[in-house]
Amino acid sequence: MGLIDHQFEDNFITTSIDRVLNWARESSIWPMGFGLACCAIEMMAASASRFDIARFGAEVFRASPRQSDLMIVAGTVTKKMAPVLRRLYDQMPEPKWVISMGSCSNAGGPFPTYSVLQGVDKVVPVDVYVSGCPPRPEALLYGLMRLQDKIRKEGTVLRKERTIMSGDTEPTLNSKRFDAAGERASRESRHT
Repeated sequence: MGLIDHQFEDNFITTSIDRVLNWARESSIWPMGFGLACCAIEMMAASASRFDIARFGAEVFRASPRQSDLMIVAGTVTKKMAPVLRRLYDQMPEPKWVISMGSCSNAGGPFPTYSVLQGVDKVVPVDVYVSGCPPRPEALLYGLMRLQDKIRKEGTVLRKERTIMSGDTEPTLNSKRFDAAGERASRESRHT
């Protein structure tokens, strides 16, 4: 017998702080609905009693970005709406996640025109893509479960900042910010 055998009660659990924080984050996601088109109806249906998004702790759709940690972009994003979307994303506190719902927000949908943004990932970093036109509420719930899996696998308490530099299509994980001129200078030095 060791020194600590039978010293603690049966309900004593050991874990890491990362696991506890990630469990709390994945179990209480507060989404901010950014419904722009027909996908928003399916997003609203996912919170109704038949599909019950409350099972995942995401039943409280917040109207303010300062009270939410998940942005669900549901519908067609125009280039005129893109700066507003980015502003709302910037107002959300860290950690924050984005679900792109529907083919219009994923890749522009059936609108290959000058005014429609061909993918919301050109404005904000997207964590989960939900496909369909419009996707069923079950697809949104599946995307929410994939986001919970992603949150569960995060390994640090301090999350690195994700930025999309001009000219890039993928977000870059940075520990510090670069201004546009400094990033451009470092790119030019790599190519010469």
